Amino acid sequence: MMPRNQKSQTACHLAAGIATLILSTISTHASAATGALLKPNDFVGISFWLITMALMASTVFFFLERDRVSAKWKTSLTVSGLVTLVAAVHYLYMREVWVNTGTSPTVFRYIDWLITVPLLMIEFYLILSAITKVPAGVFWRLMVGTFVMLIGGYLGEAGYMAVWPAFIIGMAGWAAILYEIFFGQAGKINAQSAPPAVQSAFSTMRWIVTIGWAIYPIGYFFGYLTGSGPEASANALNLIYNLADVLNKIAFGLIIWSVAVSESEASLKK
Repeated sequence: MMPRNQKSQTACHLAAGIATLILSTISTHASAATGALLKPNDFVGISFWLITMALMASTVFFFLERDRVSAKWKTSLTVSGLVTLVAAVHYLYMREVWVNTGTSPTVFRYIDWLITVPLLMIEFYLILSAITKVPAGVFWRLMVGTFVMLIGGYLGEAGYMAVWPAFIIGMAGWAAILYEIFFGQAGKINAQSAPPAVQSAFSTMRWIVTIGWAIYPIGYFFGYLTGSGPEASANALNLIYNLADVLNKIAFGLIIWSVAVSESEASLKK
């Protein structure tokens, strides 16, 4: 087994490597910029930048904290760090698109979601797998619901389908996820087999998926279904989506970190 101080050094080196990668990406973007600058009254652009910084800080935090938890929780924290890392890189691209063109970076946002949202859904499977055997069907039902939700949303936002039918498809995928984590096999396993700390984390996570994810259809509604002008729609859409991402990605990871730390410390006391 690796000594504790050596583990700490490894975690620090890993975090330093991640920070270097992120800073290198920022530098590359800065050198490739077309000359457009973030204006102090561009609140959408400022929200992109603030969330990028928050996602970067969260990435370093999650990878450093892997050293603090027991082995069965390390994968969950790794996935949390990957979610915020992928999102941070995409937010750099999205901020650049917004600042330079003033248009909504729809494609980049959905590329981000196609990677990060399935990873968030995997977290439900992982925290249950840390305490009991979970059927593969739980994993696949969560994945199918996720991709139906995302593909439906993208088809509407990108103009490949009328916005209302696409909205309905996306909502159907979201409803399938909610059913699985509240009333389906995942919800039942949590209620029957998980210790109190895991049950509490699972409950908070699914309420984030319920309430936090409700922000996305609100953004879709104000961006595409209200009939407001294109500039107002783009501003509302991106501000709402950015708010949802910072809540759903960072808060989701912090909940998993909290239960991982408490469960790991409890196991050491036994």
